[in-house]
Amino acid sequence: MKRILGPGLVTCLAVILASCSSGGGGLTNVASIAVGDVQHVLVLKQDGTAWAWGDNTYGALGDGTNVNSSVPVQVSGLGSVTAVAGGGFHALALNSVGTVSAWGYNSNGQLGDGTTTDSNVPVQVSNLTNVTAIAGGYVHSLALKSDGTVWAWGYNYFGALGNYSNTDSSVPVQVSNLTNVTAIAGGEYLSLALRSDGTVWDWGDNQDGELGNNTTTASSIPVQASGLSNVTAVAAGGLLSLALKNDGTVWAWGDNIDGELGDGSNTNSSVPVQVSGLTNVVAIAAGALHSVALKSDGTVWAWGYNAYGQLGNGSTVDSNVPVQVSNLTNVTAIGAGRHYSAALRQDGTVWAWGDDSAGELGDGANTTETIPVQVVAAP
Repeated sequence: MKRILGPGLVTCLAVILASCSSGGGGLTNVASIAVGDVQHVLVLKQDGTAWAWGDNTYGALGDGTNVNSSVPVQVSGLGSVTAVAGGGFHALALNSVGTVSAWGYNSNGQLGDGTTTDSNVPVQVSNLTNVTAIAGGYVHSLALKSDGTVWAWGYNYFGALGNYSNTDSSVPVQVSNLTNVTAIAGGEYLSLALRSDGTVWDWGDNQDGELGNNTTTASSIPVQASGLSNVTAVAAGGLLSLALKNDGTVWAWGDNIDGELGDGSNTNSSVPVQVSGLTNVVAIAAGALHSVALKSDGTVWAWGYNAYGQLGNGSTVDSNVPVQVSNLTNVTAIGAGRHYSAALRQDGTVWAWGDDSAGELGDGANTTETIPVQVVAAP
């Protein structure tokens, strides 16, 4: 039986990178932004500080409180940060020396500090160095090291840690049988890795075929997604996975009840299927039940579940093929969260749309928006 996607369902995690300045009341000096899996967003500024807004029930904003914020607040005690990532109700930061900090919800050890105690300020992930990339799942976390190995910690009932077990770990463990990795992504209870040969490997939950290996059997070690080569980027959502190929096409697999695979159907697929009508794509992101793509012309396209306006086309009607996000051009990067989406424009401004019940749109309000609104400057 399919699990009901509850209020805490993740999405996929995606990191938006750019060097910019902005005006008009928006964020300034932004270097990167990461969309959290549930209802929070993180920003890395050019001075190496991290800022966040949205849901803070378990301390995911990292400001020493548990109070939601609809405008950016500074994450406490962090400097020299080079990347940020959002998990379910937790968040991660990569420091310039190759270590990782984490904060927020820690029920299954997803902060990686050897405890299961929540923290509303950053704590250091144990025994982890030489990290080059990070990713957050719903209740697990991932790190890519400079030697091409992947390490994971947190919830492991479905095998999302990839270490031949189903036992949670509050410290990082190495993902088995996986080397030469260049990119990682975390979904609800699954993980993805892109290898240097352009192949995609998945592990964890597989109830709707989100591992892409033509089965619906969970795996506690990496398995190869069928028929994919020449992949340049991966993304993981609630119960779906995405891959971008070097020809600019997008491929998807897993749950499709709301059209989030974008192939014109609402039928799940346990092998990759091509997203309809999309070419010249340069970036991808996966939400809980929707997907987003950035084209080389700077336009953004989205498909899937749209009850909160997360497709950004001025409606709340689902679509099983891509639709263009309204009033948004010159975009350089994208992200997708639980029921919301975000984009970074060439002028350095950040825009968001969809659910805003916890302030995750960052515009100082708590109003659902079906077209993009600008994220305001930190107070």
